[in-house]
Amino acid sequence: MDLEKQISALNNPVRRDILEWLKDRSNFPPALPEHADLEGVCVGYIQEKTGLSQSTVSNYMGLLKQAGFVVSERHGQWTFYRRDEDRIRAFLAAFRDLML
Repeated sequence: MDLEKQISALNNPVRRDILEWLKDRSNFPPALPEHADLEGVCVGYIQEKTGLSQSTVSNYMGLLKQAGFVVSERHGQWTFYRRDEDRIRAFLAAFRDLML
């Protein structure tokens, strides 16, 4: 993964907030019954929590996905996002190695 791309993705407080919120599904409203068995959070819930426009949140999620911090899954008209914990750990290890 491109460390510069990852650092750039984290260079925004809202994107960092989103990653933090995604650590715990309870930071968002309950999933609809038909989505109860899915991992992740619907992008609409993320947009609602940020208070930003749909296009801005979609852009932010795209950047986080390109950086490898989240994965997305489409279900009908909805896109669900969840953290990619393995890639986050790999980023942290690479960043630590770079800085120490």
